[in-house]
Amino acid sequence: MKTPLIMTPGPTSVHEDVRRAMAKAITNPDLDMEFYEFYKETCNQLKKLFLTSNDLLILNGEGILGLEAACASLIEPGDQVLCLDNGIFGKGFGEFAEIYGAEVTYFKSDYRKAISVDALEQFLADRHDFKLALLVHCETPSGITNSVNRICPLLKKYGILTVVDSVSAVCGEELKTDEWQMDLVLAGSQKCISASPGLSIVSISKDAWKVIRGRKRPAAGFYCNLGIWSNWYEKKWFPYTQPISDLYGLKAAVDRILEEGDSIARHKKYAEAVRNSLLNAGLELYAQDGFSNTVTTIIIPEGICFRELFDAMLTDHNIMIAGAFDYLADTVFRIGHMGENCREDKLYLTLKALDDVLKKHHILLKKDLHREFVNLIL
Repeated sequence: MKTPLIMTPGPTSVHEDVRRAMAKAITNPDLDMEFYEFYKETCNQLKKLFLTSNDLLILNGEGILGLEAACASLIEPGDQVLCLDNGIFGKGFGEFAEIYGAEVTYFKSDYRKAISVDALEQFLADRHDFKLALLVHCETPSGITNSVNRICPLLKKYGILTVVDSVSAVCGEELKTDEWQMDLVLAGSQKCISASPGLSIVSISKDAWKVIRGRKRPAAGFYCNLGIWSNWYEKKWFPYTQPISDLYGLKAAVDRILEEGDSIARHKKYAEAVRNSLLNAGLELYAQDGFSNTVTTIIIPEGICFRELFDAMLTDHNIMIAGAFDYLADTVFRIGHMGENCREDKLYLTLKALDDVLKKHHILLKKDLHREFVNLIL
């Protein structure tokens, strides 16, 4: 069977440069001093994408590991934690905190809109006794990007640590870790970076390290405890065996992004063209503002269900798109335009196939999706 074109919001397509890097001969990472230098250099390259001078770690586990490691490392039972909830992932982040004993307060926002910074500011004026706040940069299920550039400095004004799930945003949305006073920024290898799934990336500020190292009781667990990484380079010691091939691939993917120079501009250009193509054709987006550069979420039109849409796209056109889950299940479908998926040819083919499938199900479109896309990017 021919490999389908994966146009989902992660995992994304992987470039041949990355695949070749993953095929390199492996070594013993615990004994090979050159590998410690390679790991450090990969971290330093990632810092350029995060725009940070903070410490940065690459963890052996899919992006969720970073989120859980943040909660496990920072939270002690009874800690007051604020969760900014404007979607499935935002709410779920708070549930991770509860697992580690936090008393979580949910600041709930409209699930079809970005978090209102003005409303949050009013809330914090009355209550700000929180050790840390959890928020999502890009709510992938709904296709909404939150204004972390305004939210994080606001939280830090009250001395609240900021923990940001930027898994679906890094390299596709603007990110200025140090300038925006972000304490922990969490990313994954399989989204806009377009490496293979299996790695979490964590940027850790000095304030966050103080909390991690100053715990009253040890963190519950080992693998999720960021504290075990203290002075790893000086000691030439990894807490566990490193996934060498995945790291080789990650380095190659990061190098490609840095060589490009401005991947965010590319994501913004094509995201706007995709959205406007859909809107001009008469389809409805789920998000009402805060539109993401990396994923577009579309309400399924009458006359077709998600399974019919998914099957026709895959069977007739060999293109894989995504649905959603939780309250969005069978309500929306999603197109990922992140990383290697955010290319003109792949998006053209996806919209052309979508146009064909919808029309075959007698869904009236005001414009040809693929032709409108081309007109918009010219």
